[in-house]
Amino acid sequence: MTTPLSKTVEPTVSDSLPFSPDSIGSSLNAPRVLFLDHTGALGGAELYLLDLVRQYPGDCRVLLFDDGPFATRLENENISTRVLQGSSQLLNVRKDGGIGTALTASLGLLQLVGPVAREAQNADVIFANSQKAAIVASLAGHWARRPVVWSLHDILTADHFSRLNRWAAVTAANWGVTHLLANSKATEDAFKTSGGRTPSTVVYNGIDADDFPPLAPDRIQSLRMELDVPLNVPVAGVFSRLAPWKGQAVLLQALPAVPDLHALFVGDALFDGDTQYVDELKSLARDLGVVDRVHFAGFRSDIPALMQAVDVVAHTSTSPEPFGRVIVEGMLAKRPVVATRAGGAMEIVTHGRTGLLVSAGDASELGRALSHLLSHPEAAERMAAAGHADARERFALDGMVQSISDLLRRVVDEETELNPK
Repeated sequence: MTTPLSKTVEPTVSDSLPFSPDSIGSSLNAPRVLFLDHTGALGGAELYLLDLVRQYPGDCRVLLFDDGPFATRLENENISTRVLQGSSQLLNVRKDGGIGTALTASLGLLQLVGPVAREAQNADVIFANSQKAAIVASLAGHWARRPVVWSLHDILTADHFSRLNRWAAVTAANWGVTHLLANSKATEDAFKTSGGRTPSTVVYNGIDADDFPPLAPDRIQSLRMELDVPLNVPVAGVFSRLAPWKGQAVLLQALPAVPDLHALFVGDALFDGDTQYVDELKSLARDLGVVDRVHFAGFRSDIPALMQAVDVVAHTSTSPEPFGRVIVEGMLAKRPVVATRAGGAMEIVTHGRTGLLVSAGDASELGRALSHLLSHPEAAERMAAAGHADARERFALDGMVQSISDLLRRVVDEETELNPK
């Protein structure tokens, strides 16, 4: 149950749109939730939040710190959304940033706490969907006397975050987050190893299997023609933003050892620091002599269809992935998957049954895995069928929404018992 979309506005002292007054009496008695995210871009965490809010059984609103495609998607779903435009210093803080960038971001962060706290007065719980959102929420929740749940989508390790950013995230969580929601055991373990003491629960991301209806052969052919991919060649697809740690270069390095295999990269640079990597990929393809077998599709919204236009879905990240949404999507598209043996991917793929796992950054091992699938089509088909069945059972969207709704209800009930109004 959602209220109409609100106008995008700058943060002010008094602006606050109320939740539906009777929402607390929903059929499942779901608490009123203020969902918080720092970005207007569309990444895996934002797609997760979009799925969650459009299925959430109670009243909810979404607060973003930046405008962009994510806000547009929320608007198209008629989900109550507001943008509290954060400062550029806050929004541009990188995961590997040091003390200088942290200090310049502090003022922008503090400017958002008041408006978020006022919005939270009309909610029962704040749900933070990113690290920056969690830091703001930890302060705003304390001010508004509302519990805070942080949905953690990152592995807090030196591979991804500077020591300062890990310290800031864990300190905010230990001080002001009521419950941590981790998207994998790997994510939860890294949080605890970094010093996290907040109570935590693992709930895997859920993905709607209905978004992956089987395509007719002629539709697959038309997609390949649109992408300028030959119809009679095997294709491995990587579906991710283009960034060094996502490992598209590893697939390029594997191509010379797999004759006739083409590579399809769906995605593009999402952050300014990644644009040079795109040029490096194109240069690498030329140097390896495989430029005619490499296709860059850019950002696309028809991922379920494009996954069915390839023969193998490859997950090539060189660092541990917190979850691995594209792996589950590949399974739901009934394609065999090859994934990096690290992080959340190891909790998704059963090696040899629902997919293949390879060492991070090992182009030779990736090439052998791809060659095996292409040269054993019946085994690849059995693997794809097993992966599809497993994904539908373990990563169902309705199961995720129910688990999170139950968790939010428990958090609110426990908070009410401890601090009765």
